[in-house]
Amino acid sequence: MTHDVKKSAQRVMVLYTGGTIGMQASANGLAPASGFETRMAGQLAELPELVVPQWRFREMSPLIDSANMTPAYWLRLREAVIEAVDVDGCDAVLVLHGTDTLAYSAAAMSFQLLGLNAPVVFTGSMLPAGVPDSDAWENVNGALLALGEGLAPGVQLYFHGELMDPTRCAKIRSFGRHPFAPLQRSRSGHAAISLPDALDYRQARTLANVAVLPLFPGIGAAQLDGLIDSGIQGLVLECFGNGTGPSDNPQFVASLENARAQGICVVAITQCHEGGVELDVYEAGSRLRSAGVLSGGGMTREAALGKLHALLGAGLTTEEVRRLVELDLCGELR
Repeated sequence: MTHDVKKSAQRVMVLYTGGTIGMQASANGLAPASGFETRMAGQLAELPELVVPQWRFREMSPLIDSANMTPAYWLRLREAVIEAVDVDGCDAVLVLHGTDTLAYSAAAMSFQLLGLNAPVVFTGSMLPAGVPDSDAWENVNGALLALGEGLAPGVQLYFHGELMDPTRCAKIRSFGRHPFAPLQRSRSGHAAISLPDALDYRQARTLANVAVLPLFPGIGAAQLDGLIDSGIQGLVLECFGNGTGPSDNPQFVASLENARAQGICVVAITQCHEGGVELDVYEAGSRLRSAGVLSGGGMTREAALGKLHALLGAGLTTEEVRRLVELDLCGELR
């Protein structure tokens, strides 16, 4: 849960994960590069009128193109954020991240850092720092200024002057200065009255195995069984419309029932850009519910994936995970 009290950041930890923002040319094209701290300090020194909070810098290892982001890296990033706040005494964190999976990582951290009493802002750029018309420094400096002005604890995404809730937005463009946008998803979830202690950011996490499967005309049990047999613990099922699927396919429905019997948590979200899932509206949706599928309401793919990783990695019982999936934890459903 986040608090509403906004505090002006005085000591910001900048965590650099790689991504386009710090890339430089290599023999095989643009690649993540070290040395971003010096470049960042240099451009700020040229703007003495720009008053930003004091900042420290930590380069994550390895530096990656965000196309190579993994849930295992999320756990390392989670520990780096916690160390910055609880050990190093920083009161805010700025994460520099590639844009391709930035919304995934920011959404995941929203659930991984529940209870952290500090704002965490993710930003990046569409063009590398230093190239003509780059958006790198405007995003870095803008995020620092926003932290200096004061943000409430919790995770936010900053891009081109706009702060966004990462559990409610996605990357919708591969070009320009506005790659991210809030999705018009339904807000139908009830807030959790209290959270289990296991979800507090101070508690240890383990790596969960979660997959995403978009439905398409002609999908059958074989595709679903392939994922079930791979050892997943959770599955985000991207359904048609407001939560429908091939419910007249008895083998497909049986596979969903098998997933429930194995303790696999299956969460339905919509493929549509607007709206959400209401499994009981159509028979084709209610049959999914009867097979054990949970409603993801208006959750985005990024939020549903990150939420399952956090819940399953916290050591909760299967029934507790299933209960919390349909409750709002940090704004993903409300």
